[in-house]
Amino acid sequence: MDLEILKKLTEVDGISGHETNVRKLIESELKKYLPQENISYDNLGSIIAKTGNEGPRIMISGHMDEIGMIVTKITDEGFIKFQTIGGWWSQVMLAKQVTITTRNGDRYVGVIGSKPPHILGDEERKKPFNIDDMFIDLGVRSKEEVINLGINIGDMIAPRVDFEVMANEDTLLAKAWDNRIGCAVMLAVMEKLQNENHPNIVYGVATVQEEVGLRGAKTASNIVKPDISIAVDVGIAKDTPGTDNSTKLGGGPLFLIYDGGLIGHVGLRNLFVETAEELKIPYQFDYLKRGATDAGAMHLAHGGSPAISLCIPSRYIHSHSSLISKSDFENCVNLVVEVIKKLDQKTVDQITYN
Repeated sequence: MDLEILKKLTEVDGISGHETNVRKLIESELKKYLPQENISYDNLGSIIAKTGNEGPRIMISGHMDEIGMIVTKITDEGFIKFQTIGGWWSQVMLAKQVTITTRNGDRYVGVIGSKPPHILGDEERKKPFNIDDMFIDLGVRSKEEVINLGINIGDMIAPRVDFEVMANEDTLLAKAWDNRIGCAVMLAVMEKLQNENHPNIVYGVATVQEEVGLRGAKTASNIVKPDISIAVDVGIAKDTPGTDNSTKLGGGPLFLIYDGGLIGHVGLRNLFVETAEELKIPYQFDYLKRGATDAGAMHLAHGGSPAISLCIPSRYIHSHSSLISKSDFENCVNLVVEVIKKLDQKTVDQITYN
């Protein structure tokens, strides 16, 4: 996949409940190789693309939403108070730039206000700053100025970060890798399948509102009724100082054996591992004590389905700037395509019932 697509996917703003512009971009990419009749939606805004005509129903999904905030109050002095959307840690927020998007599509840059260290009291220095005490500074002087900009309660606030290729060109920096990289994997898989024979019907899905409860995955899965569920998300690269070095950027796709929403299906995971070894694709294992991917909802739809959380290792998720490896992305795409080519009815039945 061209880096320009990854740049577009990450730089577009789309927090939970505000994914419209992300969906438009993904739809425009899908239409390059799929007819309109193969593209549909659920009633929450998830987009569902279909390729293939018969066989088991394979669902591969990535979620469109990123973490962010919404406007909750405008002070008399023109500062913006906000509610976080998704999981934030206060220590990664202060002094970071954000973009506020109005209902008319106008965009304004702000910064999350912080006190300089010179005026912090001794007790303030000892503890993390409370998110409820934070505010956004637009550089204006009054509430009237803010209202005249067209900013209203409920408007979207997203992190503001440019896509960058790092010193090691395999490393890519951006906001919203969680989880635009999952959407990118889905798009690349669906494109590659146009030139491959596969014994199934594949549904490429980009879901909404994962960060606030796997909501789009629930509704989209009830439409698709998958026989096999593959959720592509980010995992945590534990290769920085203070971590255990058990998962690494560039170490290959990561299989979650357990998270807060799914005990990974052993038979399906074994097929992925065997295929990775055949292709000499590196892979990793991990688990999460808390948090979940869309697979947590996908595998419970209707009668249920074997499911896997397949992750791209990432540093610094749920902050403004995170890092991934381009080779991990490419290896993930190739692995998913090859596994899908093996998922005929006999194999799906064997995985499901054995």
